[in-house]
Amino acid sequence: MKRITVFCGSSFGNEAIYKEQATLLGQTLAKHNIELVYGGANVGLMGAVADGVLNEGGKVIGVLPDFLRSKEIAHLGLTELILVESMHERKTKMNDLCDGVIALPGGFGTLEELFEMVTWAQLGLHKKPIAILNIDGFYDSLVELTNTMVEKGFLKNVNQKMLLVSDNIDDLLDKMKNYVAPTVGKWIDKKEV
Repeated sequence: MKRITVFCGSSFGNEAIYKEQATLLGQTLAKHNIELVYGGANVGLMGAVADGVLNEGGKVIGVLPDFLRSKEIAHLGLTELILVESMHERKTKMNDLCDGVIALPGGFGTLEELFEMVTWAQLGLHKKPIAILNIDGFYDSLVELTNTMVEKGFLKNVNQKMLLVSDNIDDLLDKMKNYVAPTVGKWIDKKEV
């Protein structure tokens, strides 16, 4: 993996561990020579993960919709900042630039980004690993919800396993490096979208 996209909150949350782990993730990516692709802001966990990479001499590509420049203050120290027109263009560009995705704690935007990427994977539009860094059990209830989806017949077990989860950065990166996308038939072909 040469580049990983990280989706996360534009705030720090209520617990110091979120910022600490976001910074550590950035540092770890840089030490493994993995470039960061993220939302381009200098606030919250977004800024922490970018600063973690940059402080270790790594490369960071930010992708920011032009209309968010005033709300999510653009990080001025990035290797590259790409301005796009829309949120959808942002996600598409981030997907195009990366070899895998990690979600950290965040709100609705983080969940929307994570689930669009895993949905694209489920539909066979890409074969990249999609991972959650489950800091301090933040995503425990989401993992339980995916169990319920399988139990109730709304999600195949093979698709649930596409979502890699760990509370340890090195373990998560190992899972991502060893990920093999399922070969289950898909409903649509990439040429159809």
